[in-house]
Amino acid sequence: MSVTIEVCVDNPHSLEAAIAGGADRIELCSALSLGGLTPSRGFTEIAAGLDVPVHAMIRPRDGDFEFDSSEIRLMLADIHACSEAGIEGVVIGATRQGSLDMPVMSELVECAGSMSVTLHRAFDILDDRLRAIDDASALGIERILTSGGALKAEDGAAQIRVYVDHARDRLSIMAGAGIHADNAVRIIRETGVREIHGSFSRQGRTFDGGLLALGFTDKNGLTETDANLVQSIKRKVDLL
Repeated sequence: MSVTIEVCVDNPHSLEAAIAGGADRIELCSALSLGGLTPSRGFTEIAAGLDVPVHAMIRPRDGDFEFDSSEIRLMLADIHACSEAGIEGVVIGATRQGSLDMPVMSELVECAGSMSVTLHRAFDILDDRLRAIDDASALGIERILTSGGALKAEDGAAQIRVYVDHARDRLSIMAGAGIHADNAVRIIRETGVREIHGSFSRQGRTFDGGLLALGFTDKNGLTETDANLVQSIKRKVDLL
């Protein structure tokens, strides 16, 4: 079986690089430095016209994943907008006291309709992740993105293997966080995943120091997807 490479992007330059590098799927976001937030409607509409499948992050803010009624309404509206734009899938997650917030998750999945649904790394903070796999499967979620509860997937590989074995063929477990060309093959072999996720990026454009001083940015430059890095990892995993 082939390995699917999903590339997460938060700007048009990264989107173009991911496509040029041969990404199998795009996760469309804003603010990847915060773990990824909902992309703008304009970015969504541009990406929806691509030949590569696009899944949009649905996350209204940074921080935890316990959402109030106003945030839930916003997520539902964003899912509806993605559907109208022709996006193939959405990436969601809502928790409550260490477990999936099943009423909210059910509402989000129902709103997604025929779109593919991925549970994002909110999964990694749950108390009982095997139960969460069962719950996600019952909701009809197609995949779960996880680092195995570790900062990097390489360190959580043993746990990811447990999730793959538990999920069986009910849904896909996708490994993400800190995956690059030098460790991707090892992670795939150790975990048994058939999907991997990453930004595959390097330092991009730099900014004038005045922009930092005036608060228009909190960093000296952008981190952007590199087409060569995507190509490199694709060449290696295609040999599996």
